[in-house]
Amino acid sequence: MNLDEWPQHIGEEEFVLPVTETLVGACVATLSQDSSRPLFYDASGSITRKEFLERTSHLAAWLKTLGLCKGDRILISGSTTIDLAVAHMAALRFGLIVVPVNGLYQKNELEHVVNDASPKAALIDHGEWGKWINSINPKIFVSDISAKFSDGLVPELDQVKPEDPALIVYTSGTTGRPKGAVLSQRNLLAGAHSVRLAWKWTEEDRLYLCLPLFHMHGMGVGLHGTLLSGSSAILEEGFRAEEVLNAIESKQVSMFFGVPTMYHRLIEHPQIQKMKKMRLCVSGSAPLPASLHRQFNKDVGIQVLERYGMTETVMLVSNPYEGERRPGTVGFSLPGVRLKLEEGSGEILVNGPNVFEGYWNRPDADSESFSSDSVSRWFRTGDLGELDEGGYLKIVGRKKELIISGGYNVYPREVDDVLITHPDIEEVAVAGVPSKEWGEEVVAWIVPSPNQEAPSLEEIRDFGRQYLAAYKLPKRVVVTDALPRNALGKVLRQELREK
Repeated sequence: MNLDEWPQHIGEEEFVLPVTETLVGACVATLSQDSSRPLFYDASGSITRKEFLERTSHLAAWLKTLGLCKGDRILISGSTTIDLAVAHMAALRFGLIVVPVNGLYQKNELEHVVNDASPKAALIDHGEWGKWINSINPKIFVSDISAKFSDGLVPELDQVKPEDPALIVYTSGTTGRPKGAVLSQRNLLAGAHSVRLAWKWTEEDRLYLCLPLFHMHGMGVGLHGTLLSGSSAILEEGFRAEEVLNAIESKQVSMFFGVPTMYHRLIEHPQIQKMKKMRLCVSGSAPLPASLHRQFNKDVGIQVLERYGMTETVMLVSNPYEGERRPGTVGFSLPGVRLKLEEGSGEILVNGPNVFEGYWNRPDADSESFSSDSVSRWFRTGDLGELDEGGYLKIVGRKKELIISGGYNVYPREVDDVLITHPDIEEVAVAGVPSKEWGEEVVAWIVPSPNQEAPSLEEIRDFGRQYLAAYKLPKRVVVTDALPRNALGKVLRQELREK
């Protein structure tokens, strides 16, 4: 099946953004109605829609007393709490550009972001970061992320335009130093609006959100989607399977967003049957093994909905809410998103109101990342895709991770998906390393299953040749205690190559 025959997006309705075409305008319009409805819960308590809008207004007034102006950058980093949600929305309503940062960063990683984005202020809840930031740039005002209040007049809020920058989100840095993707108010609104439509997200839903809010999955989908839909969310500082399962009944949770590692932990829990009451379970940020998808469906009766997005684009593709959610695929384009596979390479190219305009102060990266035809400008995702017989999109690898061994193309994800089904392998990741004979050779890094000896190279090759051509089989095996991953569980293959 080619893309001319491919459904361009889930649903047939025309994709129309809310009238303001800004994230803050649309969210404030929703939250201004039925103002006594609960919005967020965390370990400290709860907050209604009205209280949330008031706290963001007062915090914006305090930010103004610091001398901040529309368009200034503000670094925000903290746990998944009401305080962070308030700080994030207050800055956006005031017209600041939020720079969300991973709280696990060490000083050298933080230094790169601070020097690159040049924020004027930082709201954080990490002990050493204040000293670090002051040593990097003493002119930056640093404060605890707990909400501040001002006796001064509340500044004009929600005056941003659709094209105004709202976020600078630094990429995970799987290759090279992280780049800052600049996303506008319209980009963020389009991303949240598309999943709200596709997943039938309403104000009656309650999301269990334990994802970090520096990343597009937790922030751009979980947080923004909750604000836009007017639903509510339980904000948790980390993932604990038992807490998730208990909240389903005690807090009437209907939705859960997680990464594959979380679903591995949940399926192993003796009370997993509690998840039968969930309306929707979404997985993203890293590939969900097809075997885990099938196991969840068999044991719990839930088809996990896998989707595909990026820092630069919010969400792009999703398995359907209504209809088959096909294991090993990410589904079809979300409303408003256009997608094509580049002829020859199979690279996924995307276009739509959710796609960012470019990287912060990196025109060189922009020229490499975009291509144009006679009508549209397309973002090169770097991901390689193919369509199955039903038209579902499969992510088969990263363009830069492609292994060329003896002149043959090997997609690491394809080999991973086979080897992970070996009973003695708990985790696996394949990468290409230089070889005089082959150009590159396929090497598999494996974490053995608990209480099992690692299978030998020959055992792995014998197992794999049932499903893979000979040139795709590993030529070496490296046994390790853990695979290197980023904060959201994505395997860092470049670090494997460097070992």
